[in-house]
Amino acid sequence: MRGMAWPASVFLIALGAPALAVQVQSVYLLPMSNGLDQFVASRLAASGALHVVADPQKADAVLTDHLGEGFEQRLTELLDPGEAKAKKEEKDKDKAQRFTSFGRGKGTIFLVDARTRLVIWSSYHKPKNSSPDELNRAAGRIVARLKKDLQPKP
Repeated sequence: MRGMAWPASVFLIALGAPALAVQVQSVYLLPMSNGLDQFVASRLAASGALHVVADPQKADAVLTDHLGEGFEQRLTELLDPGEAKAKKEEKDKDKAQRFTSFGRGKGTIFLVDARTRLVIWSSYHKPKNSSPDELNRAAGRIVARLKKDLQPKP
């Protein structure tokens, strides 16, 4: 049964993506592998495709290079600190949790709606290496694709 839910959810997200993406005007970037988030933020700010915000509470969406439980917990901490604190108190205090992107980034970038937590856009752009020049080129490809995909279709 669980296997049946995956294609349906992908199908629904794919259908809803254009309508949701048009509403995104500001984005908060979570840390990415090799500091790619810094290059993407710079390129986004220069392009004017989206407003980059330093306060996650003011973001329409979040840009990240990984999804999963760690991402969900981090998003809750950023967007709903009260709920995050309550959940944290329930957990064993001896367990240290780390939110890191080390080793997680495999080249896929996700734009997640901050309110609904739906993935509204994703793209694969793996840098060839971790040099600043290559990260900057990858960021340029990511932003160009995002800008193109966010433009309303005629």
